[in-house]
Amino acid sequence: MPTQRQLFLKHLAQTSDFPLGLEIERAEGVYMYDVQGKRYADLISGIGVSNVGHRHPRVVAAIHEQVDKYMHLMVYGEYIQSPQVRLASLLAGLMPAALNNVYLTNSGTEAVEGALKLAKRHTGRTELITFKDTYHGSTHGALSVMGNEHFKNAFRPLLPDVQILNYNVTAELARISERTAAVIVESVQGEAGYQTPCTPWMQALRARCTEVGALLIVDEIQTGMGRTGKMFGFEHYGIQPDIVTLAKGLGGGLPIGAFVASATIMGAFKTDPILGHITTFGGNPVCAAAACAVIEVLLKEKLTEQVAAKNALMLQLLQHPAIVRVTGKGLMLAVDLGSFAFNKAVIDRCLEHGVITDWFLFNDRSLRLAPPLTITSEELRSALQVVLESIEAVYQAQKQSK
Repeated sequence: MPTQRQLFLKHLAQTSDFPLGLEIERAEGVYMYDVQGKRYADLISGIGVSNVGHRHPRVVAAIHEQVDKYMHLMVYGEYIQSPQVRLASLLAGLMPAALNNVYLTNSGTEAVEGALKLAKRHTGRTELITFKDTYHGSTHGALSVMGNEHFKNAFRPLLPDVQILNYNVTAELARISERTAAVIVESVQGEAGYQTPCTPWMQALRARCTEVGALLIVDEIQTGMGRTGKMFGFEHYGIQPDIVTLAKGLGGGLPIGAFVASATIMGAFKTDPILGHITTFGGNPVCAAAACAVIEVLLKEKLTEQVAAKNALMLQLLQHPAIVRVTGKGLMLAVDLGSFAFNKAVIDRCLEHGVITDWFLFNDRSLRLAPPLTITSEELRSALQVVLESIEAVYQAQKQSK
């Protein structure tokens, strides 16, 4: 009989020639367990998804409760489904008052697709502006506003009329004009290695969009739901977006996304043509119920308020001669180790010793650290000890080889 690994490689479409290949049997809190019972500390939260940990009891209970009532009923937007209504109300309550209208999707890239369409429809303009080394998803529209040519070139032609500016460079903002439908920006650049903008630049970006009538889309897919120490990353900069995109941590492990705007802007989808943006499964009621539970957990357990102290602990512990610098915000840190070879060796050793880390799409020399917000100080210390021991082992092996 073929093994699970053999079937995985034979029948599941692969995204690379070197998948991690872990066979996980169960997960709980910060930890995952493979079929041999080996425990792994998840320091990347499934790439920013498990903000409230794996299988949080409140999320699991909400899923069970909703499954016992109903699952899919009808395409999005036709029936009044209480989990969708409740989730939209909760999200609107967390946003600035003007951002009071929520469109639910299945994923982050779908949220971006909807946001781009909405901006073009509302403004009547075609130009989209993005930034170098930004990541917004892999579907054609989202790929068009990705800021890395290496990942885009094989799939051209993509959307026309897209400009790519340098992130955090104020002089470039003059290129935003009356032709621009929208500027899409990450409040922290996820795949560039958690690069953070300066507040004056974000405020200048907001001011320039307002000046020329372009919409500002802030991508909070990886930064949202408390990960930066605020519910949404844009709150650090004193700005108000026109559209916000969400996903990843929103669903507590189930697939759901959203884009949020004012009712006036979102109303552009209702006419000329009607049904200007539609989805069959967007806002699936079970996923929406899980998302409601995630928001309740974040608020009741005050997880966002704990992020600053955990960030400080991580920065205190992440000290080693091999560490070039640490970038990021809150519980999303990138540890620059100088080269991909060094970083990959550390990642492999961490995995061997039961800690899951990763690198970044556009920054392979940096180690990704984005644990669940539920991680305790003791769990954090234990996992980072493995990371530091791995860095030291690779560092010493490198010295001896010279």
